[in-house]
Amino acid sequence: MFDVFGSVKGLLKLDVVCIDNNVFRLHYKATFVILVAFSLLVTSRQYIGDPIDCIVDDIPLHIMDTYCWIYSTFTVPKLNGEPGKDVVQPGVAAHMDGLDQVRYHKYYQWVCFALFFQALLFYVPRYLWKTWEGGRIKMLVLDLNFPVVSEDCKADRRKLLVDYFTTNLHSQNFYAFRFFFCEFLNFINVFLQMYVVDVFLGGEFSQYGLEVVGLTEMDPDDRIDPMSRVFPKVTKCTFHKYGASGTVQKLDGLCVLPLNIVNEKIYVFLWFWFWFLAAISAMSLIYRVCVCTGVNFRRLLLRARSRLNTHDQIETINKRCQIGDWFILYQLGKNIDPLIYKQLISDLAKKFEGKENV
Repeated sequence: MFDVFGSVKGLLKLDVVCIDNNVFRLHYKATFVILVAFSLLVTSRQYIGDPIDCIVDDIPLHIMDTYCWIYSTFTVPKLNGEPGKDVVQPGVAAHMDGLDQVRYHKYYQWVCFALFFQALLFYVPRYLWKTWEGGRIKMLVLDLNFPVVSEDCKADRRKLLVDYFTTNLHSQNFYAFRFFFCEFLNFINVFLQMYVVDVFLGGEFSQYGLEVVGLTEMDPDDRIDPMSRVFPKVTKCTFHKYGASGTVQKLDGLCVLPLNIVNEKIYVFLWFWFWFLAAISAMSLIYRVCVCTGVNFRRLLLRARSRLNTHDQIETINKRCQIGDWFILYQLGKNIDPLIYKQLISDLAKKFEGKENV
C-alpha cells in the first residue's frame, strides 16, 4: 500500500515561503492529494482484484469480461425485491428485452481518469497564482524567516524592506487582486466539480450524501441502499454472437463489479468533502470582502499579526497603505520571524511619520 501512495507523499511537504493561506492550501494541496490518491487506488488491482468478473454459458469468461467492460453493463431500476429470493440483486433479474427501462453503467471505465482530471482542475488556481506571484514574497523575505541572523544583517534587510515599501507604495494593488481572483476561482471550481461529478454519475451525485445519511434512519426492511443504486456490485450484460445459421443470439450474463465497493466509498467521501470545501471557501470570500472594504478590519488584522506594536504605529501604516501594500505586508508577517517583523513595522511607521508626501 505504501508503494502505491509513495508518489503522493512528496506533494504533502509544506513550502518554505507561504504565498497563500490555509483555505487555499485545502484546494491545491489537500484536495489535489486526495483525488490523486483515489485515482491510484482504483487503478491498483493488487488490492481490489479484477474490476469486473462476468458469468455466461458458451462464452470464454475472459472474452465476456472484456466485452462487458468495454460496452458497459446495466440494471433494471424497477426490479426490486429481496436479494436471493425475488432478485439476484436490486435491478438484476429476468426482464422483458425492449420493454423494461434499463440503466447503463458506463462510468466505471473512466473513474480513475475523472478523479485525476479533477485533481488537475483543483491545481489550476494555484498554478495561476504561483505564476503571477513570481516569487515576490520569497524575494522580500530575504532570509528573515530564520531567527538566527546577525543584528547588522537584520538592520540592513529591514532597511531594504522599508525602502521597498516607500518606493512602491500604492503600486501593488494589482498583485493583491490577482490573489483575490484565484480565491474566487477556488470557490467557483468546487461547485463546478460537483456539477461535473453529477453529470458523470447520471444526476445521482447532487443528493448522494443526503440519501446515504437518510438511509440510517429508515427501516432496514424497507430501505434501498443508494450506494447500490449508483454503484451496483452485480449487474447484467447482454452478449451478441452469431449462431450456426447466422442468426444473432443474445446471451444474458451476470457481472460482478468489485471495484464499485471502493467507488461508492470514494464518492460518499467526496460529497461531504466538496460541501465542506464550498462552505469554508464561502467564509473565506466573506472574510476577503471584509478585508477589501474595511479599513478598520485591516488595522485589527495587522495589529494582531505584528502583536507588540503600538496602536499609533499600526494606525500610521494603515492610513498610508492601500489594499495591495497591506496585503504584501500581511503576507510578510506569515514568513518573517515575529520579533523581526515587529521591528520592521516600527521602522516602517517611523519612515512614514518622517515623510510628508508619500
